[in-house]
Amino acid sequence: MTFPDGSPDEIELFLRWLAFLRGAVLRKAGGITDEQARWRPEGRLLTLVGIVNHLTGVEARWIDREMLGRPVGKPDDEYDPPGLGIADAIAAYRARAEATDAAVRAIGDLTAPSNYGHDTDLRFVLIHLINETARHAGHADAVRELLDGTVGE
Repeated sequence: MTFPDGSPDEIELFLRWLAFLRGAVLRKAGGITDEQARWRPEGRLLTLVGIVNHLTGVEARWIDREMLGRPVGKPDDEYDPPGLGIADAIAAYRARAEATDAAVRAIGDLTAPSNYGHDTDLRFVLIHLINETARHAGHADAVRELLDGTVGE
C-alpha cells in the first residue's frame, strides 16, 4: 500500500491514514499458517491472530458502541481467540474496516459527539483508532520479524 495522500477533507484524511495502517497489520498477518499466527516469542507479546482480532474489536467498540450507541461487548479471549484461524480473522478485520469507513462517512461530522464522555467526538475516536492501529502495526512487525525474519512494510 502506498503512503496516504493528503486531503482537504479531514474525514477522508483520517480514513486514509487508518487504511494505510490497517494495511501494515494485514501485510504482517498474511501469508502465514494458523500455527504461525498463534506463535509468541517466549510467551511474550501478542499473537498475530490476537492482534488482528483485537483491532477488529477496537473498531467495533469505538464506532458501533461509542459513536452509534449500539451494544458491543469485549470478549475475555479477544487477544487469544480459541479456534479462530488467521484467514477468518483477516476477513473479519477487512469487513470491520468497511463497516467503520461507511459509518464514519455516514456520520460525516468530526464534531459529532461520542457516547464515551469527556467531550469526545468523532475526531477523537478516529485519532484513537489511528493510534491504536499504529501501535499494533509496530507490534505485528516485531512479532513477524521474530517469527520468520520478514521485515519491511
